[in-house]
Amino acid sequence: MSARAPISAVLSDMLTAAGTDHLTLDWLLRRMGGRSFGLVLLLLSIFGLLPGVSAFAAVLLMIPAIQMLLARSGPVFPRRLRSRRFEARRLAGLLRYVVPVLRWLERFVRPRWTTPVEATKRVVGGSVLLLSAGLLAPVPLSNVPPALAIMLIAFAYLEEDGALLCGALAIALVIVAAVLLAAWETMSAAGWVPGFL
Repeated sequence: MSARAPISAVLSDMLTAAGTDHLTLDWLLRRMGGRSFGLVLLLLSIFGLLPGVSAFAAVLLMIPAIQMLLARSGPVFPRRLRSRRFEARRLAGLLRYVVPVLRWLERFVRPRWTTPVEATKRVVGGSVLLLSAGLLAPVPLSNVPPALAIMLIAFAYLEEDGALLCGALAIALVIVAAVLLAAWETMSAAGWVPGFL
């Protein structure tokens, strides 16, 4: 598949190749090629939508996010995480919903508003790191907004669409602010915040 193949096509090929067996992160990484950072963020954000898996996805997302902040060339995971098996059918079930949405979005996105490569990688990494923390909140459905924001950021990053990326980062900023406000109010109600503020 060419380097500029649509993301929906890349994910569809993964879905076909996966079959119904178990997968590993190592298997996914080997199929990602030169766009591995963006694709791993996209796939892990999809996992972040799953209840019961979002906390694990958050921890995994923090690894490439930190590596992007450090401007590494590609994501590297510990061997134990790379070899951990998960059911292909769970990923396949989500991709059946996600791929048509991506195909629809691909009608509107294109490379535009070119941004410096290293600076963009660091900004995306920092944003994903902050949003990943939101996936750890033990509140029902609180994982959905940050996971969707990471998905949109990853998609814009993969498509090199600076306009969409700016919009996605603005959404991420709103979500992070909302999470911080909710955390502050929770700590205040629990009496963990000093009363002088």
